[in-house]
Amino acid sequence: MIHPNTAFGSVRTLLRHTAAALALATVGLCAATPALALTIANVDVPGQQSVAGRDLTLNGAGLRQRFVFHVYVAALYRPKASGDAEEILTSPEPQMLRLTLLRDISSKALTDALNDGLKANCTEAELKDMAATIDHFEAFMKTGGEGASGDRVDMIFNQGTVSVSFKGKALGEVKDPRFATALLKVWLGAHPAQESLKAALLGQESKSN
Repeated sequence: MIHPNTAFGSVRTLLRHTAAALALATVGLCAATPALALTIANVDVPGQQSVAGRDLTLNGAGLRQRFVFHVYVAALYRPKASGDAEEILTSPEPQMLRLTLLRDISSKALTDALNDGLKANCTEAELKDMAATIDHFEAFMKTGGEGASGDRVDMIFNQGTVSVSFKGKALGEVKDPRFATALLKVWLGAHPAQESLKAALLGQESKSN
């Protein structure tokens, strides 16, 4: 005959082991679950991208608006999700910012808008120190020609280098860690292009429809 205390002890032990196993299984499932894809302004935003041999996860995505117009959908991809703007701005790891246009826009107009963002987030001294780099960036950006709704601008940040492609065509790259940080500040700096977009890219909010 099995003593009642022994039986209850065995049940408690079994329950503990079962709970531990379920907890481990849950952790494993969470770790294996990829970032969810989003749909923003009818643009499908994948949950993952592969850049420089690394699988990047969607950190956040949102809509850039100017007045009543939808300009583009921006999506930020990183090796690991982060809501810390400073960490993202200074990270040497591969990161990608994708802009999917929602209206016709020339590469010159886009470049001018990016320059406005640089001026809003950098001091005059910083801009002066990066003058040659900015000139190089402007020169290859303006070769992109006209963009239409649905076209994509991919900016890859890796080890202080920024590589840009427009409509699937490589435009050029800039090897300057200062500029890489400054360019990301256009969206994630103290004076971003749009506060709600900054929050969305940091994963703090997402607008899907």
